Amino acid sequence: MLTTQSKVLDNSQYSFKTRFEGGIGTNPEELVAAAHAGCFTMQLSAYLTEAGYEIESLETRCDIVMESGTITNSDLNVTGKIQGITATDFEEQVKKAEQNCPISRLLNAKITAKATLA
Repeated sequence: MLTTQSKVLDNSQYSFKTRFEGGIGTNPEELVAAAHAGCFTMQLSAYLTEAGYEIESLETRCDIVMESGTITNSDLNVTGKIQGITATDFEEQVKKAEQNCPISRLLNAKITAKATLA
């Protein structure tokens, strides 16, 4: 069982079985993906706001790739609805957030980010 300080996870299933055999529960890769997507999105939002853009929405998905027992990739895919931004500027802001969010800095893995404007 796993419980977080905020109680968002409260006695959540967390075991070898839920990690490798399926079943209801979470696993380290899912938690890392959620942390990375959330952290990256917060950092991107800060950069966009600082640059003067009005954000309608930002949605980020993070896929963790594990090979031979090692997380090798953290692939971020973000879709944003931002007033007045060009695709080039959005990609620049995404790249900056990818490189500077605290979870990106923590991970010793290849990290990619793909930007899509809605």
